[in-house]
Amino acid sequence: MGIDIQALLFEFIGGLGIFLLGIKYMGDGLQKTAGDRLRGILDKFTSNPFLGVLAGIIVTILLQTSTGTTVLTIGLVNAGFMTLRQAIGVIMGANIGTTVTAFIIGIDIGAYALPILAIGCFLLFFFKNAKVNNIGQSIFGFGALFFGLELMGGGLKPLSGLDAFQDLTLQMSSNPVLGVVIGTVLTVIVQSSSATIGILQTLFGEGSLTLQAALPVLFGDNIGTTITAILASLGASVAAKRAAMTHVVFNIVGTVVVLILLVPFTQYVYFLQAQLNLNPEMTIAFGHGSFNIVNTIIQFPFIGALAWLVTRIIPGEDVIVEYKPKHLDPIFIQQSSTLALDQAKAEVIRMGEYAYKGLEETNLYLTTHHQKHSEMAMQVEGALNNLDRKITDYLIDISAGSLSEHESAKHTALMDSVRDIERIGDHFENIIELIDYKISNKVNLTEQAQEDLNDMFDLTILTVKQAIKALDLMDREESLAVVQKEDQIDKMERNFRKKHIIRMNEGQCSGSAGIVFVDIISNLERIGDHAVNIAEEVLGK
Repeated sequence: MGIDIQALLFEFIGGLGIFLLGIKYMGDGLQKTAGDRLRGILDKFTSNPFLGVLAGIIVTILLQTSTGTTVLTIGLVNAGFMTLRQAIGVIMGANIGTTVTAFIIGIDIGAYALPILAIGCFLLFFFKNAKVNNIGQSIFGFGALFFGLELMGGGLKPLSGLDAFQDLTLQMSSNPVLGVVIGTVLTVIVQSSSATIGILQTLFGEGSLTLQAALPVLFGDNIGTTITAILASLGASVAAKRAAMTHVVFNIVGTVVVLILLVPFTQYVYFLQAQLNLNPEMTIAFGHGSFNIVNTIIQFPFIGALAWLVTRIIPGEDVIVEYKPKHLDPIFIQQSSTLALDQAKAEVIRMGEYAYKGLEETNLYLTTHHQKHSEMAMQVEGALNNLDRKITDYLIDISAGSLSEHESAKHTALMDSVRDIERIGDHFENIIELIDYKISNKVNLTEQAQEDLNDMFDLTILTVKQAIKALDLMDREESLAVVQKEDQIDKMERNFRKKHIIRMNEGQCSGSAGIVFVDIISNLERIGDHAVNIAEEVLGK
């Protein structure tokens, strides 16, 4: 039997592309429709591992990708919002949540793919309302998913007639490990377990694969999907690497356990197919769902052991930026406003320490261009924003009670200081964006310009550090020193600006370099202003 290989490949690859586009559009549309609260869901509902599993399921259904949930989780572990044990629960839930795509594929509505696409396009192009557009994007993705599957099915149909494919199927039936390897490699190549499971459902639906051959490939798909999280964690923190490794270990252990029990598991799937009258695609979906649920049930009691194992596999200390406040206990507000203000001040000082930590990382990013410094600075900026909200809310709660004149003055000083520290974070974020622009556009600063920036950075970091120390100790001498340093920063900014204009006029640097340089020193000068504002809160007492 002659097979047009070119037509087969084109139809399959085109169908796969449309399928992947559909998954992305559906996930993006669902995420926008549900609101950008996914990080909040993970933060609020991970107080224990069981809630973490539920949060992982919900977020993965909205994102339509377990990898996306894992990457989000890695970020939260990095940020100190979540412990590794909590993250393991979320990763387990993500594996269950990702099976929803297979169930969607199991609904045999491929014949209606084109009308569904048309409805999605209609909502996208003929309505200005953002909410309607997001729904349209989800519907368009839903239609594209089925249209892509139809094309893939057409491309894969002739495979069953190939002797080589039939031999491979027989080998996979007798050697489940081969099926696992094929599933893993295919998912690593495609970078989407939903796509490879979709291909598997299509092949099983065409009768090209037996269930005994298909199930091990399904398990391999689960292992292959961990590669994206591994790639995302390369060059990242120890915590990120451990969270990614958890995903790998969890899926490998589950695959080994179910392979040992492959015969009874296959009989169980046959039983489900017969009892529920499932079509082939839905049979694979139930097999996928059952595997991940059983895997989670088996390994859930051993979350502590999993955490211990990945800590041994990836040793080392990790620098974690903790977003959550440490000192803001509401009980102090009820007991004593003086104690509550002391707690708020302790948190403000901690916030200030983060501010100069972020500045130091920004300076290192400028001099080394190493991405890890940019990522750390942006984590710090996120922590500053969160602490700003939490401390401000705490101070507002304190002000609801009766305050003495001295307490009222301290309350005002802390409110103002919080705002100034948060603004320092905004300014070093601006500087990071300027450095990103410098790197991506290959903007070169002269050696003198780089030296001037380093000098101004050193003085600004020292000024911020001294301002926080002055606030901590309520030390007037330290505060006066901050005022003097800020005056030096102002003079430095004016002097460096003039020198840079001369360099530009002499053709030593480009206009782009001039903009980057002037904007960086301008942001540093504003940081100096915020540092002196903090010092003046001490001098005003």
